[in-house]
Amino acid sequence: MEIPHNITEFFMLGLSQNPEVQRALFVAFLTIYGITVCGNILIVITITYSPTLVSPMYFFLANLSFIDTCYSSSMAPRLIADSLYEGRAISYEGCMAQLFGAHFFGGAEIILLTVMAYDRYVAICKPLHYTALMTRHLCALLVGLAWLGGFLHSMLQLLLVLQLPFCGPNVINHFVCDLYPLLELACTDTYVIGLLVVANSGVICLLNFLLLAASYLVILRSLRSHSAEGRHRALSTCGAHFTVVALFFVPCMFTYMRPSSTLSIDKNMAVFYGVLTPMLNPLIYTLRNEEVKNALTKFFTQ
Repeated sequence: MEIPHNITEFFMLGLSQNPEVQRALFVAFLTIYGITVCGNILIVITITYSPTLVSPMYFFLANLSFIDTCYSSSMAPRLIADSLYEGRAISYEGCMAQLFGAHFFGGAEIILLTVMAYDRYVAICKPLHYTALMTRHLCALLVGLAWLGGFLHSMLQLLLVLQLPFCGPNVINHFVCDLYPLLELACTDTYVIGLLVVANSGVICLLNFLLLAASYLVILRSLRSHSAEGRHRALSTCGAHFTVVALFFVPCMFTYMRPSSTLSIDKNMAVFYGVLTPMLNPLIYTLRNEEVKNALTKFFTQ
């Protein structure tokens, strides 16, 4: 049965309708997006060509930087372009594509961050078995599972939205096509679909966050038997990773762990985890990791 769609395009309200604020947002987000792409691509290139950054941790970090570039690119360019003019129309197909892309890369990042926590757990708690356990084949398999998990998560979200009829208002109170703003525009009861969104997005965020928190509790407990230098190195690496986890997971859980509704603060949360966090990730890992800083220095001085 074909789902009725009287709407061929949506209009975004964006972050502001004030022209002066829009110009300021254009400059700010263009700068942030430029730093995001350059910083993350630089990390990918440095890790790829550096002979010292060959451990699984850096393989995962390179993949995280690539995903961050893609994730930011699924949101930021549209946000930047919409800040230049008032007509913020997006076609129905374009809206669905943006929804799929954002949840595809976001879902892959959630799973990859959990994989990175497992890598740190093995490295710190089972150092003698680390090389035998974290083989190249297993690392590639785990990254592949992260991409597959992101794809399945995004496909489910997309299928939930594709079955919704849109026959009334077409103004989205957001700067990106996301689930809850779209559910508010559907001309049908969306209670069950709202629960499925919570189960698919919110519970995934929560479960992965709990797994991450549990792994770090085990790591902290095991550090008591390490030397002072070993504790410092482990805490430096894990501290950077946990900072990234907190910046990404907390806004996601706030957005998707509640019943279907749109709050004014949702836009700020989306800016935080979709635009700012991908920019902060390379800065956090670079500033907290001496090996990455040394590799970057050699890269620029060659």
